[in-house]
Amino acid sequence: MDVKSYMVELGQQARAASRVMAAADTGLKNTALLATAKALANARDSLLAANAIDMENGRSNNLDAALLDRLELSSERIDDMIEGLQQVASLRDPIGEMSEVSYRPSGIQVGKMRVPLGVIGIIYESRPNVTVEAASLCIKSGNATILRGGSEAIESNQAIANCIKQGLVEAGLPETAVQVVSTTDRAAVGELITMAEYVDVIVPRGGKGLIERVARDAKVAVIKHLDGICHVYIDKAADLDKAYNIALNSKTHRYGTCNTMETLLVHAAVAEQILPLLSQGYQQKEVELRGCEKTRAILPEALVATEQDWSSEYLAPILAIKIVASLDEAIAHINHYGSHHTDSIISEDYSSGRRFMREVDSSSVMINASTRFADGFEYGLGAEIGISTDKIHARGPVGLEGLTSQKYVVFGDGHIRQ
Repeated sequence: MDVKSYMVELGQQARAASRVMAAADTGLKNTALLATAKALANARDSLLAANAIDMENGRSNNLDAALLDRLELSSERIDDMIEGLQQVASLRDPIGEMSEVSYRPSGIQVGKMRVPLGVIGIIYESRPNVTVEAASLCIKSGNATILRGGSEAIESNQAIANCIKQGLVEAGLPETAVQVVSTTDRAAVGELITMAEYVDVIVPRGGKGLIERVARDAKVAVIKHLDGICHVYIDKAADLDKAYNIALNSKTHRYGTCNTMETLLVHAAVAEQILPLLSQGYQQKEVELRGCEKTRAILPEALVATEQDWSSEYLAPILAIKIVASLDEAIAHINHYGSHHTDSIISEDYSSGRRFMREVDSSSVMINASTRFADGFEYGLGAEIGISTDKIHARGPVGLEGLTSQKYVVFGDGHIRQ
């Protein structure tokens, strides 16, 4: 395959489809989403069969446990994809929405209209459910998309792509509005991120190496996050029952996700009470603990934490623990070592919680809640295209609004400038 010619063809088709999608009404877009959900339900057995091939190949290629977990499709995960499509269909359509319309002294009216970005290139690894999440948000927001999934999920992604095509065709929309790259040649990524003529935005979802490469080499705007080094801080005013449940859930609900806690910070005033209880909970889940000197004085079973541990995204059953002397120290640690993704404070002190929310420089900051909630579906976005830790255009889980822009609109009635 001539990868460059193939990617140019995808780009041309996507650009043409994007113009149709931008003009599509809400009813057509919702029809496509619901028809895709029905197609997924009808194709459940073939989806699981395709995924079984990917899983077997993954094991043969010695993929680690975190990647295999992301790769696996189950009947329950297919149900989640279907529910996600239905939820996106139920969301308000942002396209065409006008805001801030006001009269100017000249007599004209000036406002803003929300419009699609155009063509969105999405590069991701392992997780076939991203194919559905990304496609659904791009369809509802009136964009076309080119999806380049990881080679390890090629069978699953192609099976899902067939369902999406069915949905688009049933709605009378171009099937090229969602295109899944069919080649596993890595050169396709290099072409996709430099096709500024055809692609408006790139969203990389994957490991740090992939995202660093895209951010470095792209000639197209990028929405990204590099790491998910998430923290839970147990304050001296924490309800320890809440702290136990949140700290356990934040780490052990799933290990291979970017919103999983990687470092636990504990105020010295409550460390001797809560850490032994948490250690028992983590041992039952076979989580390896690595602690600072003060932590190891309470939990001698913990390994010695090194400087590198404070800036590590394990994506594995490993947890770093540090005892801090104050809220100030906790905030300073998070802002120094964190990745600006998601951080949570457990505290019944209103002032401490407010300070934490204001001063922690992350895209999602929480009080008395698990970091695992930092997700587009849980935030009511229907699904997410990814998490952004950038500060321009979109930040945090990127849903429909993050896939749009605004343009100025002016209303006149024969007005001329004097």
